[in-house]
Amino acid sequence: MAKQVVANEPSASFEYELLDRDSDGLRTIGASSEQTSPWIEPVKLKLRHRIGRGPFGDVWLATHHQSTEDYDEYHEVAIKMFHPIKEDNMRAVLDKLADIFHKCQGVGGVCWLYGTSIISGKICIIMRLYEGSVGDKMAQLRGGKLSLPDVLRYGIGLAAGILELHSKGILVLNLKPSNVLLNEKDQAILGDFGIPYLLLGVPLISSDMTRRIGTPNYMAPEQWQPEVRGPISFETDSWGFGCSIVEMLTGVRPWGGKSVDEISYLVVGKQEKPDIPSGLPPAIENILLGCFEYDLRSRPLITDILTLFKSLQSTISSDGDWTGLGIRTIKEKSSSIGYTEWFLSKDQLQVGDTVRSRKPPNCCKPENMHIPEGTVVGVEHDADQHGFDLVRVHGIHDPLRVHVSTLERVTFGLAAGDWVRLKKEDKKHSPVGILHSINRDGNVAVGFIGLETLWKGNSSEFQMAESYCVGQFVKLKANVLSPRFEWPRKRKGTWATGKITWILPNGCLVVKFPGMLTFGEENSTFVADPAEVELVTFDTCPGIVKKYQHLEDFHWAVRPLLVALGIFTAMKLGIFVGTKAGRSRVKKQQSGATPNEIQHTDGQNSGNPAWIPPNMKNILFREGVTTGPAR
Repeated sequence: MAKQVVANEPSASFEYELLDRDSDGLRTIGASSEQTSPWIEPVKLKLRHRIGRGPFGDVWLATHHQSTEDYDEYHEVAIKMFHPIKEDNMRAVLDKLADIFHKCQGVGGVCWLYGTSIISGKICIIMRLYEGSVGDKMAQLRGGKLSLPDVLRYGIGLAAGILELHSKGILVLNLKPSNVLLNEKDQAILGDFGIPYLLLGVPLISSDMTRRIGTPNYMAPEQWQPEVRGPISFETDSWGFGCSIVEMLTGVRPWGGKSVDEISYLVVGKQEKPDIPSGLPPAIENILLGCFEYDLRSRPLITDILTLFKSLQSTISSDGDWTGLGIRTIKEKSSSIGYTEWFLSKDQLQVGDTVRSRKPPNCCKPENMHIPEGTVVGVEHDADQHGFDLVRVHGIHDPLRVHVSTLERVTFGLAAGDWVRLKKEDKKHSPVGILHSINRDGNVAVGFIGLETLWKGNSSEFQMAESYCVGQFVKLKANVLSPRFEWPRKRKGTWATGKITWILPNGCLVVKFPGMLTFGEENSTFVADPAEVELVTFDTCPGIVKKYQHLEDFHWAVRPLLVALGIFTAMKLGIFVGTKAGRSRVKKQQSGATPNEIQHTDGQNSGNPAWIPPNMKNILFREGVTTGPAR
């Protein structure tokens, strides 16, 4: 079935028609823009040859013909041609492209966009043609790796471009050296403006692409099934940035030679990180470690990376050595409370903020809070926002001097990390999630199962929800007949009880079932919606039987061990009872024997003093057996 594109270009909007030659009519899909339309008629574009290929489409070298009454011009351009998209979704994609087109006009550090078109039924993005990419430059070098000064220089340009898109609310999600373009001045230009982000929520023809958003070797854990393991956020790009920097330093692509399934298992299942080269300046090593934190909330923002890279340029000499002067070593985890410094730096306290003691990680109900609630009345911060705050607590006369890392801001009764529930539920996603941030005006960002990105709204739409921690036991609620995710059952058909081993940033519970004997990692790990489960403890189990059944949830070996212990106890008890009974019968027989029987027995024994035939019950119970001296 052939299709032909016919386009019109009005001044304030554009419209194109997909003509199906096998049908009798035209189907029109329209898109509009308040500014100049990005639409370019296909007849003005001539494809020459393909120069690149990626997971979302191909890159072509093409010629763009522009003409007026006074002149004709032909420009070489690069065209990103998407893989086929279902026709019902083309309008949505074109609308998103038009929005990105207008947001990216005049933005420095990002590739220049000329417009959009449709060629052979495929959506195309027309871009400026650049000299090459960092990936191309690496391919020409021996060993394929760049010097540290070049890595810093390209990293600064890349981070600046990413930050420009983040300021427009656009995520890249496809960072890699081949998408870092180079201009005529050898400056790094971001060559991807968020195509994976553009395609979020759009059903793709390729089933393989429906479960991941990005290029597998550079994808963060939450990019694999983001509606389950998400949400994706600005920190997701920090992972891709770290992968790109590591590849520039080593010349080796992360997870090189691994299949898509193998990469998914390593990154998501085993929570492994790309290898970081040794011998780097401590600050670079630490920020790369931060980029590869499994929980996106613990990673640095791109603005943190850009600031650090700029500060390091003066300490790195042209031959790649570094002086080490003025380099601040960033701790991967705070030794006192277990949070990364990048996590703690995302919310700077101000005078007048309501604060409380920060809960330790994986702590639902801290027993002792040094400051249950207080108000910041003074700050003592250095240039890196480290230091102490003066906090006034009700009932204490003088303000307390408290380290900033031990405090968290409370706004309208909520703090980042709290479990919340929507007052008005939406069937598209779970009603229970984790609060990622709350502004002082009450606007919040929350991660929910079922949403690929953060939910944005107001704190008035929430109420506090029951919190969960790693190590707790949970099972599906009795009224849940069809759970969101697969959940195992016990032998009698009741829902099994599992143990929480990890909590994802959107509140999704990763659960294992130690009480069930399984073979293989995949069969032992499940995920659960926190809105569908309830806690199981010995206190909540009524009666001895239920408490014993919960004891079996701790390990599959509990039942066989108890059975073996019961059998062993029964055997010992039987032997003990048998021994007592045997002794009693022997004594009774001896006391009731006649003198003739005793004399007859002595006559038999006198013939063979070395062996005395024991009584059968004495053999069984090892009683009354005596032997003569050996000859």
